[in-house]
Amino acid sequence: MKNKYSLFSFIALLTSMIVLAFGVNVKAEEKTYTIGTDLTFAPFEYQNSSGTYIGIDVDLINAIAKDQGFKVDLKPLGFDSAVQAVQSNQVDGMVAGMSITDERKKSFDFSDPYFDSGISMAVKKGNTSIKSYDDLKGKTVAAKVGTESAAFLEKNQKKYGYTIKNFDDATGLYKSLENGETVAIFDDYPVLGYAITNGQALELVGEKETGSAYGFAVKKGQNQELLEKFNAGLKNLKASGEYDKIIDKYISSGQDTSTEETAVDETSFAGMIKNNWKSLLNGLWMTIKLTLISFILALIIGIIIGLFSVSPSKALRIIATIYVDIIRGIPLMVLAFFIYFGMPGILGFNIPVFLAGIITLTLNSSAYLSEIVRGGINAVPAGQMEASRSLGLSYHRTMQKIILPQAIKIMIPSFVNQFVISLKDTTILSAIGLIELLQAGKIIVARNLQSTMVYFTIALIYLILITALTKLAKILEKKVK
Repeated sequence: MKNKYSLFSFIALLTSMIVLAFGVNVKAEEKTYTIGTDLTFAPFEYQNSSGTYIGIDVDLINAIAKDQGFKVDLKPLGFDSAVQAVQSNQVDGMVAGMSITDERKKSFDFSDPYFDSGISMAVKKGNTSIKSYDDLKGKTVAAKVGTESAAFLEKNQKKYGYTIKNFDDATGLYKSLENGETVAIFDDYPVLGYAITNGQALELVGEKETGSAYGFAVKKGQNQELLEKFNAGLKNLKASGEYDKIIDKYISSGQDTSTEETAVDETSFAGMIKNNWKSLLNGLWMTIKLTLISFILALIIGIIIGLFSVSPSKALRIIATIYVDIIRGIPLMVLAFFIYFGMPGILGFNIPVFLAGIITLTLNSSAYLSEIVRGGINAVPAGQMEASRSLGLSYHRTMQKIILPQAIKIMIPSFVNQFVISLKDTTILSAIGLIELLQAGKIIVARNLQSTMVYFTIALIYLILITALTKLAKILEKKVK
């Protein structure tokens, strides 16, 4: 336990040093509130084809901010990340289609309800065999994890005799119905309405179930002034009729309401690329930036730790062993959560999500790179060290002139391989709200619902990039031999 505590202290120190090096400003702008929201919950919050976040929640918080005279710094993090960001004081509040429940009231203070939700059942278009819940006996139905729909299905499973499948997002939900894995899916009625309006082959069956109301949330006992402003602004919007206009704008039409001069049909591959190439390139650039910066830092740390691991000093070897064992023993996603959500409580200030991603990848990659360094040095015949020392060369001189030049030739292919792994690992950082290539794809799918084309394009981009890196590794390997 002492060793683990020491390592986490080292991580805290390293994090604070990198934060200071990047010149992070920890002072919040006066009357500007940081608000977390979801990424892919149309029509409440989603990104339109112009790359702008719109939706009921987004329009409401912006209208309330204007009415109450404060500014909003909107952070599209994803629902789970937004919840944790509120709890760790990374954001001041969240508006993300969050149902007001007794369980959540233990951790959050909620505003007055701003939307009364309801659960609907949808079946594949043309399916006439499912007309009520009674027809679900012995069949499989689905909902998204952690939603009110999932709770409803659990509650009524024995009554109606169906089997439940849970999915993390809407894409899996709709695909299960399309592929015949499920006969019915359950979700909030505006979400299913949006999907139908935008081309999903679904049909709503029966009347909607009464659901919980949605509310704006802040951490329990904190940001009460913001909560009061939200309530006051919501009341004014309802009195002026602007609230009804916002709701009708999305619930009635369900369409992308951006002010684009021309609409592009995204059901074709060419149309999807034409409308989303900028978002995909931005996601790719974020992926490359994360990989490059973190790998350079990890290489520096990894070489140092690797040299420690083969040092004649027992103390340095112990430090290297502890570092590698613990960092490699922590799953990457857990490490990302600790850096982004846990470290602010230790450091006393928030860490920007990009910087948190860099630190996470750096720590993770450095542990593996240090083992590559150790393995490369140990691969050089031990007799060369002994011969050099017998000729009067010091340990450090021998390492510099004899051992490392040979070891580097051995290490280069493994370094490139680790770079490719780091590139792939960036996808995990979407869990803390980083919009890299995969997350950019999820955001696009949430709007146009064309999962096959979007994910095929992303897979193709990764394939081209990684193939190019593999070819580069072979060229480098030939040149150093």
